[in-house]
Amino acid sequence: MAGESLSVGIDVAKSTLDVAVSNSPEVCRFSNDDSGIGLVVDRIKALEPESIVIEATGGLELTLVAALQAASLPVVIINPRQVRDFARSTGRLAKTDAIDARMLALFGIRVKPDIRPLPDKMARQMDCLLTRRRQLVEMLTAEQNRLLQARNDVRPGIEAHISWLEEALAEINSEVDNRIKASPSWREKDDLLKTMPGIGNVVSSALLIELPELGSLNRRQIAVLVGVAPLNRDSGAMRGKRSVWGGRARLRAVLYMAALVASRHNPAIAAFYQRLVAAGKRKKVALVACMRKMLTVLNAMMRSMTPWHPQIIYMEA
Repeated sequence: MAGESLSVGIDVAKSTLDVAVSNSPEVCRFSNDDSGIGLVVDRIKALEPESIVIEATGGLELTLVAALQAASLPVVIINPRQVRDFARSTGRLAKTDAIDARMLALFGIRVKPDIRPLPDKMARQMDCLLTRRRQLVEMLTAEQNRLLQARNDVRPGIEAHISWLEEALAEINSEVDNRIKASPSWREKDDLLKTMPGIGNVVSSALLIELPELGSLNRRQIAVLVGVAPLNRDSGAMRGKRSVWGGRARLRAVLYMAALVASRHNPAIAAFYQRLVAAGKRKKVALVACMRKMLTVLNAMMRSMTPWHPQIIYMEA
């Protein structure tokens, strides 16, 4: 129909791409390789859709997303849980690649997710480095824990592996730092973020790579995006506790550690934390509130390109 808005849903698998259009029951399958991706891009270009909705699949979607982005097409990556909850709300309990593609297209029409800027090629490379860094940290922690209970005959092997992991982690950290310094734009933002006590190299690089929207949204939007905004769980006369969920879990884990450091070494955040604990808040709840406070302050700093100063904690918006 003329003037009808269209949304395209693409279900990404290791070897295939299932493509559905919101105004058609047909689902087309393409190979998930350069040839197939080229055909998908050409087909979608001709449709001029309002949105192209793709689930985050742990990296399988990145080549396709990069190609769609390079073609200036309106692609958005969605948390799989959002789409699954949406499917259940429509009564669709079955799950196949074709059904998933159609649900993604329908999600685009009904929900109309915001089309936000996606990371460029350098940012995607940095994201790979950060992912590898997290893997090394997890392995290093596991090996250090094993060493505490290891018998003497296996200790040398564990100690050797720990040394290797520490060297690999140092190399990754150095590579991330060098890439940030090589980009004037990133270097300026990195320097700005680290003016807040409690924000170091790891947190700053995670914010730059995993939260490109920082500074472009308001305080509520950025908190919901990351998953640190308290959400209602009320129904009828029942009033439940507010809780945080969804959002970007990996970034939230990094922010939690930053808030833990800031609650001890950043006087403004420490005072905020102590006020909440004195008011009866549980320590973990108070730390989550510190995460939200730090995030909204960093958002305001990036929007105005203003370095940290203690008074800004009362002016973030």
